[in-house]
Amino acid sequence: MTRYDSDTFRAVYTVRFETAIHVLHAFQKKARRGIATPTQELDLVRRRLRAAEQHYRDTNRGD
Repeated sequence: MTRYDSDTFRAVYTVRFETAIHVLHAFQKKARRGIATPTQELDLVRRRLRAAEQHYRDTNRGD
């Protein structure tokens, strides 16, 4: 059995789009001190946000 009651997770999502909410990333916070999100996690979120924006533009042309 896996316990999650002492673990901390973060989810990053965007509501920029009129017709959708995109969950960009979810991950377990592993640092015991501090609140800073690791750069590699932030870079991944940025890449996924750009992809979501492109997808939104591609699927909503002419609407």
